[in-house]
Amino acid sequence: MRLAYNLLVVLGFPFVAVYWCWRAIADQSYRHNIGQRFGLGYPMRAKNQRTVWVHAVSVGEVQASAPLVNAIRARMPDARVLITTVTPTGGDRVRLLFGDAVQHAFAPYDVLPAVRRFYTAVAPSVAIIIETELWPNLYGEAGKRDIPLVLASARISPRSMPRYQRLVGLFRDALSHGIIIAAQSEADRSRFEALGAPKDRTFVSGNIKFDFRHPDDLIARGAQFRNDYLGERKVWVAASTHDGEEDILIAAHQRLLVSEPDALLILVPRHPARFDEAAEKLTAAGISFDRRTEERAVSATYSVLLGDTMGEVNLFYAASDIAFVGGSLVPVGGHNLLEPAALGLPILAGPYLYNAEDIANMFREVGAVETVTGADDLSNVLTSLFRRAALRQKMGELAYQLVAGNRGAVSRLLERLEPVLDRRRGDDESIQPAND
Repeated sequence: MRLAYNLLVVLGFPFVAVYWCWRAIADQSYRHNIGQRFGLGYPMRAKNQRTVWVHAVSVGEVQASAPLVNAIRARMPDARVLITTVTPTGGDRVRLLFGDAVQHAFAPYDVLPAVRRFYTAVAPSVAIIIETELWPNLYGEAGKRDIPLVLASARISPRSMPRYQRLVGLFRDALSHGIIIAAQSEADRSRFEALGAPKDRTFVSGNIKFDFRHPDDLIARGAQFRNDYLGERKVWVAASTHDGEEDILIAAHQRLLVSEPDALLILVPRHPARFDEAAEKLTAAGISFDRRTEERAVSATYSVLLGDTMGEVNLFYAASDIAFVGGSLVPVGGHNLLEPAALGLPILAGPYLYNAEDIANMFREVGAVETVTGADDLSNVLTSLFRRAALRQKMGELAYQLVAGNRGAVSRLLERLEPVLDRRRGDDESIQPAND
């Protein structure tokens, strides 16, 4: 099966190359270090310096990795930490969270020459994959080079399991090279073992996403932002929104203004390239709005603040009364429920929350998130919450308690990984390029 996989990967490589080049033409952010997609141009390590490689696909996984990365940096201050992502927005989040304290690169396409060039250049002492990215060549090459490979906060959703089972031979091979799997739950551990993961190296650590913490001053900064820019208004934020979603949110806000004329919506599109598109939607709907980039107090004549900046979503959460989490009214899969929950906010979301289905189910079970299906439903729930402070407080407390009660995955993971992280391996001289 591995031979068939590699044949398909090689045959598909020209199309992948065209795709990345097309993305680079359409979106300038994809031009940066495009050679790394093909295993070229990786930052080299200093001689005898240990490298901890962490792979996080995009923004959500990067955010989830933060507690683990910070713990590793504290434990191994002299090591280099390299974080790879697939998306440029993931790279932006790496720089926002860590600055120059870590290095960022793009993960290579899973074709053997690119994968081998990556390992030769980076020479990681340990590889940590956040959540579940099953790449046979990337995993297999780590095994050949005796590089410990760890799946951290790993999961396989029930809906993905049939697809993996059809390719069980391929994935069993990928999971057989001394891999360590730290599963999110007992159900996830069982699914990995059903695919051939070794029972003696598969354990439950929990979900590291719960271990993130906001900066200690975020609540105070949110209150100050609200005082300086928003005034005494009823504020709700719709964060990380997507195409097709803003129309619903705008319509809901227009309905809300009938009953709550002083309500203010902070609308934050997920991708910077869509800031102007969202502005056009607001204009077309006849809604007066201000832009965050104007850096001025929002006039009482404006009913929307367009969050057209990067890295301020959590500040907007901290300044709001109610949070709507985007990517959930359209089939994107939903974004991070934990960020507003950790601030004790009542949370609203659409029905599409399959990107983190287990977390979404936990929130639904305790009543910490309200599911809305359209503009009328959303406006009715917003009106109810704005008029019922006790209900807002209760939902916010349930959300906060859920986050606080599920922390600890990072410490459990590090405890199990001590032998791997402490493994010096002769200053890594045993990591050599595999034979081509």
